[in-house]
Amino acid sequence: MDTDDALLARLAVDLDAAFPALVEAHAGRLYTIAHRYLGVSSDAEEVAQDALVRAHAALGGYEPDRIRGLRLKGWLATITVNLARNRRRRVVDRRPPASIEPLVAAGREPRTPHGTGPVELAERREARQQLADGLLTLAPSVREAVVLRHVDGLSVAETAAALGRPEGTVKAQVHRGLAALRAHLAPDFIDLTTTSKELTA
Repeated sequence: MDTDDALLARLAVDLDAAFPALVEAHAGRLYTIAHRYLGVSSDAEEVAQDALVRAHAALGGYEPDRIRGLRLKGWLATITVNLARNRRRRVVDRRPPASIEPLVAAGREPRTPHGTGPVELAERREARQQLADGLLTLAPSVREAVVLRHVDGLSVAETAAALGRPEGTVKAQVHRGLAALRAHLAPDFIDLTTTSKELTA
């Protein structure tokens, strides 16, 4: 039994006693999803906290069997993306921030050979900034797909379920988003493209 299945079993028996474990296991990733989507730390913190409050309220109204049958990771991602969308709509007149924490924090670290000098390191920092800026330029629907697929690590099927879109649409949006991000990357940055096998996983 994996961690989420065990957690769901505990939540089904005693929601209030088990909920702190859900917060500990998932609060960080919900913040990451919101931050990559919104680009503002304070907004992301509020969205992540609100997502957890909404999750607790929803679970309180579910029967135990329904709780045990949840796909917890995708379900929480759906709540978070919906809240982030709503928050974005309320601040449409806000200019996008200059940067967000780079996507490399989620595992897309550039290659940094031993002995790299200050010039090379500066160039790599610039490439990371380009990637962060590029993510913010994507259309919201495309950004959502890229964030869930490549930042949160959901499969295509999980991403499609979380966003309520067909898998083919998600694949196309991820492909389009990665192509746009590649245009912002320095030549020595790790390529973010995925193989066709990965896209159909």
